[in-house]
Amino acid sequence: MGFIFSTMRKIFFLLAFLSFSIAHAQQVRPATSTKIYSELSELKHLTCVLYVAAHPDDENTRLLAWLVNDKHIRTAYLSLTRGDGGQNILGSEQGPALGFIRTHELMEARKLDGAEQYFARAIDFGFSKNSTETFKHWNEYLLTSDVCWAIRKLRPDVVICRFPPTAQAGHGQHAVSAIVAADAFKVCGNKLQFTEQLKYYPAWQPKRLLFNAFRFGSFNTTTEDMLKLQVGQYIPSMGMGAGELAGISRSVHKSQGAGTPSVPGTQTEYFKLVSGDSMSKSIFDGIDITWGRVNRKDIGEDIQAALDDYDYMHPDASLPALLNIRKKIQAVSDEYWRKQKLEELDRIILDCSGFMAELYAKQPQSTTGENLPFTLHVIARSKMPLTLKYIQYPSGDSLMNLDISKDTMFSFDHMMHIPENTPVTEPYWLSMPSSLPDMFPLPEDSLLGLPEAPNNLNAILTLKIGDELFKVPVPLSYKKLDPTKGDVVEQLRIVPDVTLEFTNTLLVTNSDGSVHAEVRIHPLKNIPNATLSVYADKGSDKTIPNLDLHMGNDTSIEINYTAKETEQLSKGDFFLSAEIKAGGKTYSKTQKLIQYNHIPTLQYFTPAYTKVLRKNWKCTVKRIGFIEGAGDYTVTFLRLAGLDVDILKDADMANAEKLKKYDAIVTGVRAVNVEKKMATWLPVLFKYAENGGTLIIQYNTLQDLSTTKIGPYPFTLSNDRVTEEDAKVTFLDPKNKLLNYPNKITDADFSDWVQERGLYFPTKYDSTKYQTILRMNDTGEKPSDGSTLYAKVGKGNYIYTSLSFFRQLPAGNKGAIRLFMNMLSVGK
Repeated sequence: MGFIFSTMRKIFFLLAFLSFSIAHAQQVRPATSTKIYSELSELKHLTCVLYVAAHPDDENTRLLAWLVNDKHIRTAYLSLTRGDGGQNILGSEQGPALGFIRTHELMEARKLDGAEQYFARAIDFGFSKNSTETFKHWNEYLLTSDVCWAIRKLRPDVVICRFPPTAQAGHGQHAVSAIVAADAFKVCGNKLQFTEQLKYYPAWQPKRLLFNAFRFGSFNTTTEDMLKLQVGQYIPSMGMGAGELAGISRSVHKSQGAGTPSVPGTQTEYFKLVSGDSMSKSIFDGIDITWGRVNRKDIGEDIQAALDDYDYMHPDASLPALLNIRKKIQAVSDEYWRKQKLEELDRIILDCSGFMAELYAKQPQSTTGENLPFTLHVIARSKMPLTLKYIQYPSGDSLMNLDISKDTMFSFDHMMHIPENTPVTEPYWLSMPSSLPDMFPLPEDSLLGLPEAPNNLNAILTLKIGDELFKVPVPLSYKKLDPTKGDVVEQLRIVPDVTLEFTNTLLVTNSDGSVHAEVRIHPLKNIPNATLSVYADKGSDKTIPNLDLHMGNDTSIEINYTAKETEQLSKGDFFLSAEIKAGGKTYSKTQKLIQYNHIPTLQYFTPAYTKVLRKNWKCTVKRIGFIEGAGDYTVTFLRLAGLDVDILKDADMANAEKLKKYDAIVTGVRAVNVEKKMATWLPVLFKYAENGGTLIIQYNTLQDLSTTKIGPYPFTLSNDRVTEEDAKVTFLDPKNKLLNYPNKITDADFSDWVQERGLYFPTKYDSTKYQTILRMNDTGEKPSDGSTLYAKVGKGNYIYTSLSFFRQLPAGNKGAIRLFMNMLSVGK
C-alpha cells in the first residue's frame, strides 16, 4: 500500500503541475528550484537532439524525458503533421479542428517532459498503408525542406527517427517521416540546397542520423548489434524515473485515448546508425557537447561551480554567479551559441529572482480599437535588488524605477488601447486558404515549424537585476475565478467586430425542393446600417439592408429559397455563403471555440457558409434512438433529414419493451469503447432487435472495449481497414435488401468519399449467421468483406458497420447517406 500511495502522490504532483502550467500559460512565473537546477545543468551542454516522426503521440516520450531530465540535453520533437486525420474520442471535432486540439495536447505534453515541439506542414489525410500511397498526397520536396529548416534552425548534432523507411513502420506516413528525414540529413549542410532558407539560418550538418528501433506488439525492429542504452533511471529531484514521467506526459493525448502506464525502472533503447559518423558507446560519440566547442571551457567550469553551490531553498543566492556568467557569455565569439545560451541563462536568472507578472482583463475577448482596463501584478523574491525600470504597453510607455524585491506584490491598473492592426487570434496554418493539396499554408516563412504564432500582444517590462537589464514580455490575458478550478488564466482572444454563421453547416431541401436557412449575426461592437448578403454558387444574391447591430445582442435572419429559385441555382447540391458589410468593411467569419479541461480554450474561424443537399434518398422510418459514443455528426444529420431522434440513457435500458417505440436504434462511433455500460446495455439491445427492432452498431476499436460481445453472434474486431477513399467496391449480394430498399445503391454511391472507406473491420465471423454485402481493398491487398455485417435476429435486424459514416455524413456524401438510410429502413 505504501508503494501505491507513493506512486499516487507522484502522479498527483505531476498532474498538479500540468494544471498549473495550463492555468498560468499566460503568466510569467518562476520555475521550481528543481527545474532551475535542471535548466542550469542544460546550460553546460552545447548540443541538441532532434526527434522526427509523423504524428502527435508518435514520439518516444520516454527517450525525450530521459534526454531532457536525466542527461540535461536540449531535445525537440518534429511532427510532420498535427494529427488532423485521426479519430477523436472526446467530441465531434474532425480534420483541422482535431489537429488544433492535438497540437495543444503535444504542447502540454512537452511542458511535462521538458522537450520542445515543432511541426512540418503536412496535412494528416488519415491512415495509409505505404510510403508510395502517402507521397501521392504529400509533396516530398516541401516536406524535406521543412525538416531541413528544423535542422538548420535548431542545429542538432544528432537526428533520431522513430520509424524505418520500410513497411515495418506500420503506416505510410510513419515511413515517409524517415524518408524525408534521411533526405534532409543529406542536404541540410549544403549551401546550394534550399537556398531560400539561408537568409534565416545558415547550412548545418548534424553528425549522425539514427533510427530508434522498437518493439510494438508483434513488430520487432531491434537487433542485438544495435547501440543499446539504458534509460528511465530514477531521478531523485523528480521522485520518479523518465519512464514514469513519460507515461504521464503521453497520457495528455486524451483526444486519441492514448492513456499510457507510467513504468518505473530502466528500459533498453535501441539505435541503428542510418547515416553519418559511427558510434560505439553513446549517441554523442566524437562530439564535443561542452563549452570547449567554442573554446570557453572556463564558462563550463563556472556553470559547474554554480551547480555545486546551488541552494534549493534560496535560488536567488545564485544570482551573482549567474550574472557574472552572463557577462562572459556576452563575449563568446560564436554568434549562434552566444544568442542561444544567453536566452537560456536569462530565463534561469529570472526564475532565480522569483519574478512573477500577470497582465489581465476581466473579459475573454476583445476587438481591435477597443479600450480595455487591465490589471498588472508584479512581484519578486530576491535578496538582490530587482528594479522595474519601464513598462512598454502596446499603446504607450510608463517610467517606473520601482524596487519590487522582498516578496511584496505591486498592482497597477491601466486602460489599454488594442491596436487596430492586431490580427485576430487564430492558428496561423488555418488563417488562409492553401494553394497546395494536403499541405497547410504558411503566411510567413518565419512561422514554419512553430506550434502557433508568437503572441505579440504583450507589455514589455524592463527589469534591472544587479547591473544588467532584462526585457520581459508579459502577454495580455483574461483571468477569472472558476468555482471548481480556481484561477483560470488564458490568452486574451482578438475577434472581428462581428461574426456570423449559418445555424446549420449542412441543410437538406424540403420535399418540394425549397430551402429554409437561418443566419445568426453576433456583433462585438455597435454597428449601424449594416447589410447582410447571402450568396449562392450561381444565381442572384439575397440582401437584407439597414441592419442596426448592437453589441452583445445576436440577430437571426431567415433566408428562404423557393423550389423555383433552387432549381435555377443548381440541379444538384450547392453552397450558400454569407457576409456583413458596414462602414466600408466586410465580415465573413464564423467563430469556433474548442473547450476541454486539459487544454486552453482554442479559437479558430471558418468562412460563413453551408452546404445544401438536394434530397435524393428515401427513408421508411421516423423515430430513432441513439446511444452516444465518442462524438460524431449522426444525430445532427438525422434530425436535419427530418427524423425524430432521442438520446438514450441508462433509464431507457431497463428492458427491451421500453425500446419498442423506436424504428431503429443506432450507436455512435466507439460507443462500446467509451460507454462502459454497453456491457449491460447490449443484451437489452439484442432483445430489442429480436422483438422486431433494427440495431445498427457503428465502428469500435480494439482498445478498451467494455465487452467483446458486440453482436448477437460472435465476431472479432481487427485493425483491418481500407484507406483509399476511392477503392473499388464490389456488391457481394446485389439483391440484398440493404442495397435496394428504399434506395437502389449503385457504384455511383461510392464516389466522392472522404479520407477512407472504413476502419477496424470485423473478422472471424460466422458466415452462416452474418451476411456480408460489400467487398473492398486497398491497392495490392487481399479483398476484405467485413466492412458491414448483417444478421436477422428473431423478428428484427442487426447491422455492424465499420464504414466511415462519421466522416461521410458531415461531408454531405449522398451515397453514404442513401446507404445509411437503407440500414435504418431494413426493418420497415
